[in-house]
Amino acid sequence: MQPLSGDLFKGMLAFFLLDMGLLTSRNMAQLKGLPLRLLVYGIGAPLVHGALPLALEAAVGMLAGNGALRVVLAVSASYIAVPAVLRRAMPEASPSLYFGMPLGLTSPFNILLGIPLYVAVAHRVLG
Repeated sequence: MQPLSGDLFKGMLAFFLLDMGLLTSRNMAQLKGLPLRLLVYGIGAPLVHGALPLALEAAVGMLAGNGALRVVLAVSASYIAVPAVLRRAMPEASPSLYFGMPLGLTSPFNILLGIPLYVAVAHRVLG
């Protein structure tokens, strides 16, 4: 099963990610025309989504490293799944919203600023 399930999966995943990247780059220019509240949501939502698991982790006494990992997973859970599903389920929706926002705005924010912030807050809150 290795040639079919292992090697083929890696190739298909590479094509899928290439397609997602191309669609994101095509739709980045349309982010300029979006209302400011949507752009604020693209940055603010991960902060809120990260605070929820952090509060639960503090309540149960989780270790800081495990808590930081769960926070990062919570804020980045739908970068790939949601755009792919929306692309097929709602073809009339604006691709700049479901490709440009998560992959072109929220993901870079999380990589550059968010993850260091989440880890620092998790270490401060969880000890």
